[in-house]
Amino acid sequence: MDALTATLALLRLEGLGPGRYWQLIEHFGDPVGALQSLSEFPPNRFPERVQGQWRELARLGEHSAQVAWAYAEQERCAAAGVRLLSHSEDDYPRLLAEISRPPPLLYVRGAVEALQLPQIAVVGARRASRSGLDNARAFATELAGSGFAVTSGLALGVDAAAHLGALKAGGVTLAVLGSGVDRLYPRRNQPLAEDIVAGGGAIVSEQPMGSAPEASNFPRRNRIIAGLSLGVLVVEAALRSGSLITAQLALEQNREVFAIPGSIHNPLARGCHKLIKEGAALVETSMDIVQQLGGLLAQPPADAHEPGGGILETRQRRLVEALGGDLRTLEQLARDTGEDTGPLMAQLLELELAGIVEQLPGGYQLTPAGAAHLQETID
Repeated sequence: MDALTATLALLRLEGLGPGRYWQLIEHFGDPVGALQSLSEFPPNRFPERVQGQWRELARLGEHSAQVAWAYAEQERCAAAGVRLLSHSEDDYPRLLAEISRPPPLLYVRGAVEALQLPQIAVVGARRASRSGLDNARAFATELAGSGFAVTSGLALGVDAAAHLGALKAGGVTLAVLGSGVDRLYPRRNQPLAEDIVAGGGAIVSEQPMGSAPEASNFPRRNRIIAGLSLGVLVVEAALRSGSLITAQLALEQNREVFAIPGSIHNPLARGCHKLIKEGAALVETSMDIVQQLGGLLAQPPADAHEPGGGILETRQRRLVEALGGDLRTLEQLARDTGEDTGPLMAQLLELELAGIVEQLPGGYQLTPAGAAHLQETID
């Protein structure tokens, strides 16, 4: 029996889990040795039904139901194009292997090599505000353009926006699930998952094939997201949210935590403000992250400051200055620039196509690239 089959069989035991699995490995040296010596490690504190499973596996070994399931699981993975990645393999992600008692197994659909890329996790609220979604997309686009893979959880809201932003830049993004890789959740993000794989990324989980998205799986999902990444960026989060759990796990794993501040009136900014008070790095642009983590990657994307390589004309610069850091209506911009609404709308359209301005309900605001132009006018 090989180590992969032994690992699958051991993890199939009810009540084992990664923690007790690593106790077995520390005691017996490897999965095969642990399985063959299982009778020396009786689960006395478990219910009788669970103890029965242990005794069956210890007694029957290769002929047990757990080993039969392990072989069948490998066949299911092969049929679905899923790679089973054991912690003992060279392809197992190096950063994840550094955390205390990492997942013994990963199920990977897509490019296994993507797990070795330098990664930034981007997480936040499922019911994010429009500005939160815009920030998630913009930061992910620029981080991907700077050479980082963007890792998130494929959830609605910030997660999906981060994946889309990375794909927009032609970058790699990884989605870590709280379900089996063949049981995507939420279902409406299935096309996004296919785009992630097609773009050279991967769908990752430690849950067996067919596993449902149970609530107890998501803290373990968050632990993997943090463990894969050099740092975690929290875009928007309430005071009680899974994103704050991910940030706390990142701190425990000695990873960097970044947070985007927001309005004091926005309840989804309170989680970020809490993190900043506790020592998370306040970030205003993606370059704040890249410069701290990037090393040789710390070069701004080619279009970060001058979309298309162009320089703003005088009237465009005046409009950027009028927009400032707030959402502005067309009437306010017309008053501040002295332009008629017709020519002003034409200028706004030009800047929108250049990626400098975006239109939102209630007015116009600068994108991160537009904010870089504004900073240049101030400097």
